[in-house]
Amino acid sequence: MEVFYYLVFGGLAAVVAALELGKSGKDRVATPTAFNSFKNNYVLVYSLMMSGDWLQGPYVYYLYSQYGFDKGDIGRLFIAGFGSSMLFGTIVGSLADKQGRKRACITYCITYILSCITKHSPQYRILMIGRVLGGIATSLLFSAFESWLVAEHNKRGFDPQWLSITFSKAIFLGNGLVAIVAGLFANLLADNLGFGPVAPFDAAACFLAIGMAIILSSWGENYGDASEGKDLMAQFKVAAKAIASDEKIALLGAIQSLFEGSMYTFVFLWTPALSPNDEEIPHGFIFATFMLSSMLGSSIASRLLARKMKVEGYMQIVFSISAFTLFLPVVTNFIVPPSEKGSSISFGGCLQLLGFCIFESCVGIFWPSIMKMRSQYIPEEVRSTIMNFFRIPLNLFVCVVLYNVNAFPITVMFGMCSIFLFIAAILQRRLMVVSDLHRSISTKATEMTAEDEPLNP
Repeated sequence: MEVFYYLVFGGLAAVVAALELGKSGKDRVATPTAFNSFKNNYVLVYSLMMSGDWLQGPYVYYLYSQYGFDKGDIGRLFIAGFGSSMLFGTIVGSLADKQGRKRACITYCITYILSCITKHSPQYRILMIGRVLGGIATSLLFSAFESWLVAEHNKRGFDPQWLSITFSKAIFLGNGLVAIVAGLFANLLADNLGFGPVAPFDAAACFLAIGMAIILSSWGENYGDASEGKDLMAQFKVAAKAIASDEKIALLGAIQSLFEGSMYTFVFLWTPALSPNDEEIPHGFIFATFMLSSMLGSSIASRLLARKMKVEGYMQIVFSISAFTLFLPVVTNFIVPPSEKGSSISFGGCLQLLGFCIFESCVGIFWPSIMKMRSQYIPEEVRSTIMNFFRIPLNLFVCVVLYNVNAFPITVMFGMCSIFLFIAAILQRRLMVVSDLHRSISTKATEMTAEDEPLNP
């Protein structure tokens, strides 16, 4: 492996360690023991849930190919997963609000465990069922857990500002450190110990079962709108009305879809971007480097949030930087000459890798920041429903990209993602303006109400 990869990984590791160890009083918030116990419990469960997801990632495509399916068959399996999340996401989100978020989290565990079990079958229909179950589970993972956390945090009377502490820690561990360890552990099981590509899925099921046991034993139930008179259609109408009537919620949904759509597209494109001429690249090591970059981003986000920096303000910069980094493949394609077929990574590839690491750092900043904004703007009674509404355009976009992945040059795909991220930056600016205007109107209304109150006799 070239020294370049070690230098990038080592440099990132040093920066992350320096940021974490060098936190000052301004970067830390004093919190009571009760909150710390609550936070640690959630972070443990979230890390176990994410480990169940990360363990599967490196071997999904490889397992399908080992069963003898071609690229088209595998593509349809992936489309089924995203399509399932798009079709069933709003339904399971509404059920989570109405039937309980704890139940929804347990349903996630059971559904994903069943999805892992289907990987033992080489039959295409069984694998398709597994992808559908996996899509449903993904919708629950990215809505039910966050909804439960926000509601339980508020129910226990904790300071709303402390939510950002839990978000940052969960992303730092669950989307960073756990992802790196899970990738290495999956490689150990499948390759080093010789258990084969199904072994990581069995391990994922075990971690999910452990997390489910903790949820059952330590989590309380909370709801959105649990009124008996409201069916699923009524829940949909309430959520749709909230989005249509509040520009802030609509803008937040558009921003999330644009960024996450570009992010998931990047997942499919980074390998051919770094090895357009079949250059030899260490995929596993590069993946670990990306996850380390994400840890760096979440560490930066925790500092920004601890210092009460305005999320709507700094996210404009994050989206603009993201747009620039995903435009790099377009630039290097025209400026840097290509390398020889089968050689090591080119100079253009090195530049792109550095840019992609910066993009992953932006992803690390994005997650706790978007969670913070969702906790502020989305109404509690339909939180899970609205969050899954946000995922409809995201999943539709990814399905279209997967279906047409060979129809467009890779530079066109990256250029499109860059444009989407630039639009996200513009919408984030608009969200800040609308939010400030709404806040100033509320402040004036409060002051006028106070002035109109009669004096005490």
